[in-house]
Amino acid sequence: MKCVICKQGRTHSGMTTVTLGRGHITVIIKDVPAEICENCGEYYLSEEVTEKVHDLAEHAVQHGVEIEVLRYVA
Repeated sequence: MKCVICKQGRTHSGMTTVTLGRGHITVIIKDVPAEICENCGEYYLSEEVTEKVHDLAEHAVQHGVEIEVLRYVA
């Protein structure tokens, strides 16, 4: 698909790192499957992957972490 951010590049399947923050909490999730723009690097997650990323982050928040680095496992 054509990137909606830069409008120049096309996306290709790959892996990315997602960083989420809430207040004083930061959750970093590595090796997340995504469509990544070859031009600007913007990434797009599927609905299923987005849901799992949010679940992982919410779990970390509920356990009171300040910073958490996780690896995405399908």
